[in-house]
Amino acid sequence: MKTENMKTVGIIGGSGFIGSHITKRFLEENFKVKVSSTDVSNRSKYGHLLDLKNAENLEIVPLDLREIETIKAFAEGCKTIVHSGTPFQLDVQDPQTELFEPTVKGTENFLEVAHNVAGLEKVIFVASVAAWNTSFPLSPQGYNSNHIFSEKDTPYHNEKDHPYTQAKYFADQAVRKFTDENRDLPFEIVTVSPVMVMGKALSDRQDSTSVGMQHLIKNKIAPNPFIESLFPMDAEFSLVDVRDVAESVFQAAVKTNLHGKNYLIANESYKISDISLMLNNQPPASFAAQTYSHALVKNDLGISFISAKDTLNDL
Repeated sequence: MKTENMKTVGIIGGSGFIGSHITKRFLEENFKVKVSSTDVSNRSKYGHLLDLKNAENLEIVPLDLREIETIKAFAEGCKTIVHSGTPFQLDVQDPQTELFEPTVKGTENFLEVAHNVAGLEKVIFVASVAAWNTSFPLSPQGYNSNHIFSEKDTPYHNEKDHPYTQAKYFADQAVRKFTDENRDLPFEIVTVSPVMVMGKALSDRQDSTSVGMQHLIKNKIAPNPFIESLFPMDAEFSLVDVRDVAESVFQAAVKTNLHGKNYLIANESYKISDISLMLNNQPPASFAAQTYSHALVKNDLGISFISAKDTLNDL
């Protein structure tokens, strides 16, 4: 298909677990898609994208969020940019260099560039439930266990929480600050904040924390203190299918008048023991709960969520 009149979407992190599904969704709708790569020579990171439908409209472009000039080159010509390129890492040796610099400083660098991209119409940030609650999957301190967290709640941050969730929280705070301070932007900024994302990967990569978490919960393996702590308390996780996250991003990109919104992308909640059962194709022992609201995203973006049972039984 000719690409002269096609809108271009840039997807930072577009070859990762969530990002690959986002890339797939835009290609299906005949967008021209730029996907970032920190190492274009390493085809194993993005080769699976080249087999997607309409992959002739796909371009792999070098990008390092620590370097302003590479962000400028990546963003040039894009009508929409999806930023899903922050690391998901639970086993951390140096939080500052492994998480805070690429996540928070990378977001600030991107915003600095985006402010001056000619013709840019929409920016979508793929954040995290941690933007709303750094204690996830636990409830914030002071909240009743029956409270259903929604976009009406004040984001909760605890400096004792995991460095990953704190990095995502501070990155989102940088986006909110930028939006508040720049009221006359020529483009919309919308954020989607998924809870625990589950589903099939589009690649065979072995470095996905999301896919790794599915394996650990299925087999009840605890490789580090954070994951080990979840099993004795039978922590309850709010879940969402990776395809629903991709659809939310796509709808947020094509719909208008959403500027400044940060949507919780959440479906059912289950205890970790029930998630393990479903990953092993067994029925859960308990009924699903709803700990994070999806009313706003259903209303604004029209998302019909895939059930957790269907997602987990299919893995």
